[in-house]
Amino acid sequence: MVEIFLASRNAKKIAEMERILGATLPGLHVLGLDDVAAYEEPVEDQPDFAGNALLKARAGLEATGLPSLADDSGLCVDALNGMPGVLSARWSGPPKSDDRNNALLLAQLEDVHDERRGAQFRCAVALVRRDASGQVVEDVVEGVMPGRVIREQRGTGGFGYDVVFVPDEQEGSLTSAEMTAEAKDAISHRGKSLRAIAPIVTEAFSD
Repeated sequence: MVEIFLASRNAKKIAEMERILGATLPGLHVLGLDDVAAYEEPVEDQPDFAGNALLKARAGLEATGLPSLADDSGLCVDALNGMPGVLSARWSGPPKSDDRNNALLLAQLEDVHDERRGAQFRCAVALVRRDASGQVVEDVVEGVMPGRVIREQRGTGGFGYDVVFVPDEQEGSLTSAEMTAEAKDAISHRGKSLRAIAPIVTEAFSD
């Protein structure tokens, strides 16, 4: 078994990463924030997903000594000029609440015609680790899932805005929250990012 750290407390996200990365690296075990000693987490104050992912991965490596993954992702809505974007998890203010975020988003788009409800889920995944010589090595990859925001919440799977988002890259009109985990992994922004980072993770463990 090999261990890698993911700077997250989201159990569904940890399971998703372990499932996708485990396809190319059998025996991989992903540790989350609740599995390691507490440390001061950085403020996610960067203007883009890649910057926030790197902040978290760097802090993870420093605190745990383990190769550290971090992701930052969000929903970018065309009619809202790309917002909520990096503010997706905090769109309705503290405390974080998927229900309130979704309710606010639907209210903001209430008068927007269906043809203008395009959106994209975007994700950046950063891997920060030390190589055989002890030097810090950083990699960032990104993935995009295009689709649209519908007018009601549907489905019980996934998390975040999955219940109001219908991806383009599927047959039918299921929301991300109505898709099976396998079907969602195949087209999701995070799935694309993780498949892109997987060879880099594998190389890191073979050094």
